[in-house]
Amino acid sequence: MARDTTDETPVTSAAELSAYLASGSKPESAFRIGTEHEKFAFFKADDTPVPYFGEASISALLAGMAQRCGWEPIVDAGNVIGLAEPSGMGAISLEPGGQFELSGAPLETLHDTCRESNQHLAVLREIAEPLGIRFLGLGGSPKWTLAETPRMPKSRYDIMSRYMPKVGTKGLDMMYRTCTIQVNLDFSSEEDMRRKMLVSMKLQSLATALFASSPFTDGRPNGLKSWRGDIWRDTDNNRAGLLPGAFAPDFGFDAYVEWALDVPMYFVVRDGRYHDCTHVTFRQFMNGALKGELADWAPTLGDWTNHLSTLFPDVRLKRFLEMRGADGGPWRRICALPAFWVGLLYDGEALAAADAFTRDWSLADVQALRDAVPAAGLSATIRGRGLRDVAREILAIARAGLVRRNRLNGEGVDESHFLGPLDEVVARGATLADEMLSLYHGRWNGSVDPVFAEYQY
Repeated sequence: MARDTTDETPVTSAAELSAYLASGSKPESAFRIGTEHEKFAFFKADDTPVPYFGEASISALLAGMAQRCGWEPIVDAGNVIGLAEPSGMGAISLEPGGQFELSGAPLETLHDTCRESNQHLAVLREIAEPLGIRFLGLGGSPKWTLAETPRMPKSRYDIMSRYMPKVGTKGLDMMYRTCTIQVNLDFSSEEDMRRKMLVSMKLQSLATALFASSPFTDGRPNGLKSWRGDIWRDTDNNRAGLLPGAFAPDFGFDAYVEWALDVPMYFVVRDGRYHDCTHVTFRQFMNGALKGELADWAPTLGDWTNHLSTLFPDVRLKRFLEMRGADGGPWRRICALPAFWVGLLYDGEALAAADAFTRDWSLADVQALRDAVPAAGLSATIRGRGLRDVAREILAIARAGLVRRNRLNGEGVDESHFLGPLDEVVARGATLADEMLSLYHGRWNGSVDPVFAEYQY
């Protein structure tokens, strides 16, 4: 997220918070695709991480991108920590360890979103090359220790860094040493949101397995296919993981609000300054808990919007749904991730088929799969069935959904070809993590260093 919200509209009831979420409902004709991807910046001379300050740095990249694209700087305590497209259609932001993120514009087709990503990477390479900087597309930092990883001067991250060790063992690794590809998708009604939430919550671990690309930590194999997926098992379980409420037949906006109200806050922003509020929940905030601590103690819609952005369930509800399960990866996977979810969720027949396919999966089944996938990948099972076989059928549903969407590019090709990288994973029975581990034990001669040359953008 590039910019925290400062909407001063007062909020006084849970009903207003639910109404905010419900206001995201839109007709299917207005459905859009918002793709986000993160990547690690490194110096090509020695594969070391890029710091924020300096002539060749993250701040220099932002300055170059601002000049080249005409996007507006986002400033925090005097430091540029992101860029915003002037009309609000997209942003560039920094994750805590300098992971460089494009938050894409809401676009109509996968052709558009893939073109956007390719254009972004082309411009970024143009700026980065004279600085000796390149970018790595993986789910986890393969070599740098936490101590070696730079920290970005972003106020919300200072608060999170202090708080994370209090609520889990892996929160700092999540912040500083992981990357993801995500897609943000729309819903037409509360019922549509409920169905999409449940189906995508159940299938999020399948996405983790298909996109697994984080088998190395601190320069050696970590025993996992998706280290990033394992990190989310103990980051902050008050705000992350599966939502049991989503499995209830009456789940809706009110239920999500009730859950979110009882999650501890990170901060509020007043006059451009971030105030640590990790000692109160949003419900306590609504009940006046910050009286005496802040002059402007009353909650606003901006506070609520910011709080929603600090919740980390596998599928996050804002005024749209965020698919959060996948590791980052090479450029073809930036297009494959939204293709997977658009195919399943933006075609009514495909959504019904995916719903039927997963109908018997209980919360316990899905939790067991989520626990198994980081180590087992596609070898995991659910209800006695191998995940590779599940993937084959779910990809067939997604492909049929994309074909029925019939969104064609200039050559008359539909969107289903973007699933190609996932078809390859299932056909081989090997994830990107498996591929890299094979190289590590073979041609790479027990070194992770070649990953920087072979998996850079």
